[in-house]
Formats: sequence, structure tokens, C-alpha cells
Amino acid sequence: MEARYEVRKRELLDECKVAPEVFQEVETRLKEFMKPFVETFARCEQCEHAETYVSGLLSDLDQKNAESIAYRFGQERLGLQHFLGGAEWDDAPLRMELARQVGQQLGEADGVLVFDPSAFKKSGRESVGTARQWCGRLGKVDNCQVAVYLGYVSRQEHALVDVRLYLPKEWTRDKSRCHKAGVPKTRRRHRTRHQLCLDMLQEKGGLLPHAWVTGDDELGRVFWFRRQLHSSGERYLLAVPSNTLIRDREAEPPPYSGRGRRPKAPWQRVDKWTGRVPDEAWSVIEVRDGSKGPLQVEILKRKVVARTPKRREGHAEMLVVIRYRDRDDDRVVKVDYYLSDAEPETPLAEFARVAKAEHRIEECLRRAKSEAGLADYQVRNWPGWHHHQTLGLLASWFLVTETRRGKKMDTLHHPPADPRRDCLDPSHHVSVRSARPHLAGTTTLVRAERTGTLTSLEAA
Repeated sequence: MEARYEVRKRELLDECKVAPEVFQEVETRLKEFMKPFVETFARCEQCEHAETYVSGLLSDLDQKNAESIAYRFGQERLGLQHFLGGAEWDDAPLRMELARQVGQQLGEADGVLVFDPSAFKKSGRESVGTARQWCGRLGKVDNCQVAVYLGYVSRQEHALVDVRLYLPKEWTRDKSRCHKAGVPKTRRRHRTRHQLCLDMLQEKGGLLPHAWVTGDDELGRVFWFRRQLHSSGERYLLAVPSNTLIRDREAEPPPYSGRGRRPKAPWQRVDKWTGRVPDEAWSVIEVRDGSKGPLQVEILKRKVVARTPKRREGHAEMLVVIRYRDRDDDRVVKVDYYLSDAEPETPLAEFARVAKAEHRIEECLRRAKSEAGLADYQVRNWPGWHHHQTLGLLASWFLVTETRRGKKMDTLHHPPADPRRDCLDPSHHVSVRSARPHLAGTTTLVRAERTGTLTSLEAA
């Protein structure tokens, strides 16, 4: 037994060996990949530093900072550190070229733009933008920097496209602190995270074909942000907290007494309203068969208006609720609430597709931080932070292009068993039916009205 095991072990290890030519080909492709991005640099050594730094971000270094990367490639650390944190070069054209490439290679008419704030925990107070603020990764208020990212999701792939650093008011009110951290004068005015999202949308939206804008409940809870998207002609599906107050436009109003104004349906929290919805009102979207049976989510939509901060009715919206059940004991394990300005006739399968896209940016960030060194920087000033983030986005995009290249080369590709992967064409494999067919009477099976590849809808 042990002899056979050793033989098989050697065979498996031999299969894992990669010829040096493979790495040389990747290096060649990386150099070609970087050409359109480094065209804006005025000096050849800047081009070389950019290529070296991106190569280091893609390497197997434990700490992917300028010093470690310089030593990895046998260079003096001061040159690379100056390029990253001290040299004056504009990172905006690189991100503009990134958006152009993502739009051209991944763009689809019904693509989804996803905004997501992400925090970087810090121990000191000198790094630009550092303050005690909400850190989503830790689930509490802590000392951190917060960046707002723009991602793009289509059936082809998903990728990070742009980023903005959020400056808390304690920074924008302190001019000397901003000056010390190298914050440009044009960036010292306080802008909320929602305003940063709108800035990126205005700047990059035209380069990225899309039909939807989505984001988490930190963004969706703010009424004026939803209103601004609606006024701009953008169709959104934004997550909202469970305590959001809504008025059901489809509910029967209280009886009219004959005097005064006619009463309207009362304001309700979305979670309380959802708790009173009968089981037969839910529909089930079956994504595809999994190892433990069909992968399903339960979903419903309702015409509502949300209450504004001034205690008034907002514009007409659709409330979309998606809940997930444990496949072993059938208990509800997660409920997500969304508000949208989409047409009431929008198919449930389309809402579910966009809701899943909202989670894709989290996958993008995890990959960028774990494989492209997005969080491994050791720079404190404004230029250095943006230089690192921009080059990190380029490294992450190179990984996406390599992944797509590998898929195209693999003609024997089979869909993986992992239920979190992409599934097949929903026009053939997605169905919408009553969540409780034994209670729904004569409810019939309704085919989804969506075509193309649908992403798995299981909870991320």
C-alpha cells in the first residue's frame, strides 16, 4: 500500500510541475498588457518601475510593498519607493484606460455597475484619511481608511474599475494635516461616500455599458442618493436596512370616515411588512441542480414608497425581498431587502441577477487583496495611496484577463460542481414558481423572461 501511495504521490507531483517557458510567456504577456497604461509616463524609468511594481503585486511575496518588491527583483528600494510615494505622475489616465478596456472586453448592454466601500485597518493616525469610522471587515467602528470602489459585472466576468479615498470631516477641516499628507487642494472639500460614487459614475459610466447600478445598504439607505440616480436616468437596485420605512402602494387603505383627508396605508418597517406576507406570495427561482438538490432563492416584489428624512413620501419604487433557506432544515437563514426604480413589470429573475451582481464586487476585493496586494501598501500620503491602488487595480485586471484566456484555451471545460459558480442559460434552466405550491392552489410554472448566462443566486 505504501509503495503504491509513494508512486502515485510522485505522479501527482510531476503533474504539478510547470515548465519555465510558461512563466516566461506570462511575463511577455504582462509586458504587453502594461504598454497602453505606461504610455502616459514621461520617463522610461517610470515605465520600468510601473512594470516592476505590478509584477511584484502578482508575485508570491508575503508582503507586497515597495521594499519587498524591489529586493525581489534585485533593485534598490529607494527608487521604487520614490516612484510610488514621491514622484509626481498622474494615476487618473491609467484608471481611465482600465475602464475603457473593461468596457470593451466585458461590456454588455445589461451590465451592472456596483459600488462598495471597503476599509483598511490602521494602527496609527498619520496615513491619509485614517480616522475612527465604520470598518465593514471587522463589523465595528475602528481606526481605518475607507475607500469606495467601482466594479463592473457582466456575464463575461467581473472586475474592479475605479476607486476613491474617503476623507472624513476631521481631515477636511484640518488644512495643515491635509497639506502634510499631500492632499491636493481640489480634493480637500468634504465629500460623502455617496458623492464619491456619483463622481465615478459620471466619469466612468459612459465607458461601461450598463443597465443597472447597485450597492450595499450603506449606500441604499440614503434617500437623496436614490433620488439622484433616478433623476439621472439610472436604473438602480440598492440594498436597504431592515428598519427602512415603506408604505405599501398595493395594500387597501383604512376605511374612510367621511371627514378630512382619505387615510393611506400606514408606514411599516420592511422586515415587519415581510413577516406578514403569506407564503403563497413568494416565488422560487431555481437556478440549477446542485449536489444537494436545486439551488433556490425565494423572492417577491411590491410597489411602495419610502419615507424621506423629512417624513414625506419619496418617489415610486419597487421593494424587492430575497430570502435564503437552509437546504437541510428549510429554515430562513438570510433575508435581503432592496429598493429599485425599475418598472413594475421587471421579471423577478432579473432582480435576482442584479442582486447577485452586488455581491460580486466583494469577490473582486477579496481576490485583489489576496492575490494582487491591494491592501499590502506601506505609504501614508495621498499620491502614494492612489498610485498603489491604481497599480493594484491593474494587477487585478491582468488576473482577470489571464483567467479568461485560460477558459478560452480549455476546450474541454466542464461546469464545476461548486454551486457558487456561474450556471447555464436561464431561459432553459431558471424557473419561477410559488414558494409554497401546496398552498398556492393552481399556481402554474412560469418561465423566466431572461436570456443569457445567469449567476448562481445562492448566498455569497
